[in-house]
Amino acid sequence: MVKPFHARMHGALLLGSLFALLPALPAFAADPVPAAEAPGPQLRANSLMLIPAPASVQPGQGSGITVSATTALYADGEAAQRVATQFADLLARSGGPRLALATGKAAAKAGGIRFQIIPTFRDSGESYTLDSTAQGVLVQAGNETGLFYGATTLAQLATGGSQGALPAVQIQDAPRFPWRGFMLDSARHFQSLDEIKRVLDAMSAHKLNTFHWHLTDDQGWRMEIKRYPKLTEVGSCRLPAGDGGIDPVTRQEYPYCGFYTQEQIREVIAYAAKLHIQVIPEIDVPGHATAAIAAYPELGSISTPLKPISEWGVFPNLFNVEDSTVSFLENVLEEVIALFPAKYVHVGGDEAVKDQWEASAQIQQRMRELGIKDEMAMQSHIIKRLETFLEEHDRRLIGWDEILEGGLPPQATVMSWRGIEGGLAAASAGHDVIMSPVGYLYLDYLQTASPNEPPGRPTQVNLGKLYSFEPVPDELPADKRGHILGLQANMFTEHTRSYARLQHNLFPRLAAVAETGWSPPGKRDFRDFLARLPSQLQRYRAWGLAYAQTPFEVGVEYHDDRAAGTVTVSLANPLGYEVRYSTDGQPVTAQSPLYQRPLTAKVPATVQAAAFYQGRMLAAEPTVAAFTPQSLLARRSDELLSCVGNKGLVLRLEDDGPREGARAVFNVDIFQPCWRWPQAQLDGIGSVEVRAGRIPYYFQLAHDEPNRRFEKARRAHGEMLIRRGSCTGKVLAEVPLPATPDADGFVSLRATLPKGTHGTDDLCINFTGDTRPAMWVLDEVTLQK
Repeated sequence: MVKPFHARMHGALLLGSLFALLPALPAFAADPVPAAEAPGPQLRANSLMLIPAPASVQPGQGSGITVSATTALYADGEAAQRVATQFADLLARSGGPRLALATGKAAAKAGGIRFQIIPTFRDSGESYTLDSTAQGVLVQAGNETGLFYGATTLAQLATGGSQGALPAVQIQDAPRFPWRGFMLDSARHFQSLDEIKRVLDAMSAHKLNTFHWHLTDDQGWRMEIKRYPKLTEVGSCRLPAGDGGIDPVTRQEYPYCGFYTQEQIREVIAYAAKLHIQVIPEIDVPGHATAAIAAYPELGSISTPLKPISEWGVFPNLFNVEDSTVSFLENVLEEVIALFPAKYVHVGGDEAVKDQWEASAQIQQRMRELGIKDEMAMQSHIIKRLETFLEEHDRRLIGWDEILEGGLPPQATVMSWRGIEGGLAAASAGHDVIMSPVGYLYLDYLQTASPNEPPGRPTQVNLGKLYSFEPVPDELPADKRGHILGLQANMFTEHTRSYARLQHNLFPRLAAVAETGWSPPGKRDFRDFLARLPSQLQRYRAWGLAYAQTPFEVGVEYHDDRAAGTVTVSLANPLGYEVRYSTDGQPVTAQSPLYQRPLTAKVPATVQAAAFYQGRMLAAEPTVAAFTPQSLLARRSDELLSCVGNKGLVLRLEDDGPREGARAVFNVDIFQPCWRWPQAQLDGIGSVEVRAGRIPYYFQLAHDEPNRRFEKARRAHGEMLIRRGSCTGKVLAEVPLPATPDADGFVSLRATLPKGTHGTDDLCINFTGDTRPAMWVLDEVTLQK
């Protein structure tokens, strides 16, 4: 059989676990690149190790200075001095020397660095020029923002492996788009102030200038509103599902809580402003409102008491449509406006399932009084009222593309997330647009097929796909293209409960977002980007940034012949970097053999492999793939396919406990609990052993509910069924399921196969019955002789 294999990378030899992919994951091969281009890095002529790529680079004669601790640093005026100080800090944090700013009116000397703001500069926006010669460096701009971006470019030139040696070059640079954004969801999982600031630091170093802060949702209200204290007293706490919500010592409920005081929010805004980042708040209306309604039940559309809960998906709970509720929202926005100086306020508008409105006699009566024809128009009515309120307070409303439905308020800006279609329609109608399509710019999607990816949505937004996104559709008329303000990557945090996971999800993908938002289309080249990326990784390491290792691992595919006792192994890096390997137990180095063709060996066999660029290993650890007779008989959930293919909803989920620390991870189709081992070799196999567990079923899926398919159980607690060839075919064996698993949350189930079972065929495993609020998950399946 032929199937993918991806080894875990924790420095330990893998002896028993072989990892593959679920159907939502394509084969572990190179990321997609622009048409007619081959994978792998390749520098353009005149390329510098800069991300994002500058608009214009003109090489000079000879070389520039070498930046060292003795390099003089000058700045003309107070604003330029602030930038020079920030440059010195960024340079030191990025692995360069610590420079001291010259004091007083010291005259600039040859061999130094000088920052200047020129009132007559050609552009008063975010542009700058940088001239590097043997006599020194001069960075100029028309304002502090442009000068700051020149400083970030210079800090890159002097780090990332350059050893401070600057080229002789003239750079004239300006961003393509005014909105280069990143959205962080602090409602599902909460980040500390220090973590928020570290994200802002990284954003600014990539020349990203908009931080969209998602502060309210069904699972939590994270912003202090003084007029309505219960929003945080009640709405900022939820009880995690299962063992995650239990104190391991007292065994009492242990809620997950957190919110930002107004003083803390001011602190974040001020910190961002120094980095030339605007902070855009989001207060969701009319959906994603469970936490607010739990705090103030009179805001809801049903009489059932609510509470913030640790479930994910689309909730039905909407604000009602009474004038008193709109007044509540206006009062909230009044405090928001007083805190946030940015021109825009985001009001959500997405995923507002209208079932409660449709079922409410009171809401239907209110719609008749207002002469509103349907629920979408009712949502539009509320959005328009909020837009009027914001306009009266010198603010502009922005919302997700659902605000197009039912009629768009005249001055509204659309954030197009369900694709580019909403943005295309809005821009064509004369509205400003930020492109943020889920298939390209959602960072909660996994970035590779590696089993070392954290929990999330297995559909990939890999680096190549993200880089290929073009924010301005070809079909948009030329006179409307100015309405595309830019792009934004979004990080929803249902599965991101730690700062380490957040860093993994963001980097290096935010580097690709930055280049798309800043660089002219003609300067964007994925292969060139990959050649510049290793220098950026060195800066990440200097910052202490825990960027994702998975794009720089080596993936392993293998074909095994159990009867012959051999395995044939194929190696590839998902970004196309060169792969070197070792089969003799020696460490992999830049001098190890270059992988060029599949390797065949007798089992047991071990392959170590790593991706390299210019002699440097890119991942922190090599991939280690060990093949034994025993390992060829076992598969984890990562290796198995969904029985229903793309008709299911596969997620990469973690166990519910322990509350803190590492948890087991499973790939699960939450629409149907079934797994398929493709082309299992059944000769000599007498039984199948499955290690299964139970985790909470914590999903609300609104109108997707009918897509769930639970095979009917015949026993009180259901069965585990083993089928051959098809997941709807004849049952080979079945085992009754217990009422509960063992104390560790797992149970081992052994199914005896009929005598004479042989050959190679698909093996399907299914758990019957609707066991919600819990569900069975498969950890590992083993064929036994």
